[in-house]
Amino acid sequence: MIRLSLSLVITLAVVALAGCASSPKADFYTLSQQASGDSGRPVAPLTVLVGQVSIPELVDRPQIVTRAGENHVTIDEFARWADPLKSQIPRVVAADLSQLLNSPRVSVTPMSGDPTWRVRLDVQRFDADIGEAATVDVLWSVLPPGKASPITGRTTVREPAAGAGYDPLVSAWSRGLATVSRDIASAIRPASP
Repeated sequence: MIRLSLSLVITLAVVALAGCASSPKADFYTLSQQASGDSGRPVAPLTVLVGQVSIPELVDRPQIVTRAGENHVTIDEFARWADPLKSQIPRVVAADLSQLLNSPRVSVTPMSGDPTWRVRLDVQRFDADIGEAATVDVLWSVLPPGKASPITGRTTVREPAAGAGYDPLVSAWSRGLATVSRDIASAIRPASP
């Protein structure tokens, strides 16, 4: 009887350990710069600060959130952002703007020196239908140096995913942010001296 109980305990322990060893591993994703500038243009003497960003609470989490219907979302515990979106989105927009404006003085932290253009982002939507497309909807404002009122705009883009899974989806979100950056750069260029 004791031998049978001991065998049962050992068997259960082995099964439990095997279950832990085979649990899925998490994959981590980052957004990336997608915009390319015109390297033939001279460097613009612009200093741009991509500052405050607000993000809907629904997607402001480590897990990637996708749509599964009009009123249904999926939060994937094993597909996660490597950094919070509140830091990734401004970093990527700053990198895109740096390319588009051909200026090395675009940052997410204040820089001393030249008058600074200030960019603010209010993300309205940052969701996707897995295997289909990513949606980026951003209200943005640009405050030119020495001005009291900002230039404002809204960019809404739905970027198709080039396949199933999270890699194509994250690339589609990155392309959507590049479109936002192009609109912001277009607002800065005509207003710049």
